[in-house]
Amino acid sequence: MNELDVVVSGLVFQDLVLGLPTPPRPGTEVWATDSHESPGGIANFAVALARLGLRTGMAATFGVDDLGARLWDRLQAEHIDLSLSRKLGNWPTPLTVALAYDNDRALVTRGTTPPLSADDLISTPPRAKAVAAHIGPWPNEWLAKAKAAGSLVFADVGWDPSEHWDPAVLDQLEHVDVFLPNADEAMAYTRTTSPGAALESLATKVPVVVVSNGAHGAEAIDGRTGERVAVPAFSVPAADTTGAGDVFAAGFIAATLWDLPLAQRVRFAALTAALSVTKLGGADAAPRWEDLAQWQREHPEDRHLEALISAHSGR
Repeated sequence: MNELDVVVSGLVFQDLVLGLPTPPRPGTEVWATDSHESPGGIANFAVALARLGLRTGMAATFGVDDLGARLWDRLQAEHIDLSLSRKLGNWPTPLTVALAYDNDRALVTRGTTPPLSADDLISTPPRAKAVAAHIGPWPNEWLAKAKAAGSLVFADVGWDPSEHWDPAVLDQLEHVDVFLPNADEAMAYTRTTSPGAALESLATKVPVVVVSNGAHGAEAIDGRTGERVAVPAFSVPAADTTGAGDVFAAGFIAATLWDLPLAQRVRFAALTAALSVTKLGGADAAPRWEDLAQWQREHPEDRHLEALISAHSGR
């Protein structure tokens, strides 16, 4: 592999998003008003980063089946380096059905644990400015190796289906530079009752913590400088929130590699996430620079990110 900007690792899914007028109820039928198929899971990270112009690699497993083949082709079309990924026979590619309604979504997933872990896929540190992973109750020893090799390490955490929220998962933050959970996950893992309290608890474990909270915006702390910022959410019509947290994290990673100040990093991440929820799908809804430029034209009064968007949208 040539040196990349970011290498991401985690589970990849095929997402089927159904836009519903009302939540489904037992014994009834709801007709979807819209639907969309899209790569999901860690692919949300990878596609969002690639669309922002970062050279992105992904380490994930794909089943040797129709879904796996379609996902592989879609990600290659986004110019994502799949050198670290593997196609596996006798293992079905995970499928997630996202039910989008009331400005939120519920997820139903069919899948099993892949035979190969991230540590199996990444035996030696990738040559990358940054690496990013979904952490959880599985080993991620490759993160320590990547950090030792000079990569900046970003981590996110997903929903715990058991809802046990084992605090031992946070032990993996030992080798993480930036942690980007959402508010529900942050509070659950830290046993706190507010996003701010969760942020402060996590700041004792990792240098930079960013807690996203949907329509309530996001907060961040840089424990190295003591700087703390709060950024409001952008007001947009929400069609589907699937993958918005991953797109938020990708925006923050990109802005960090561009050496933006903390407040601008969070604001850029919030904007990329906001634009993603206006469309169905996770990865496919990640904005491109022309989407960001269109937003800037429609909001000339908001000049916080004008120079950044103008500089990149012409590329």
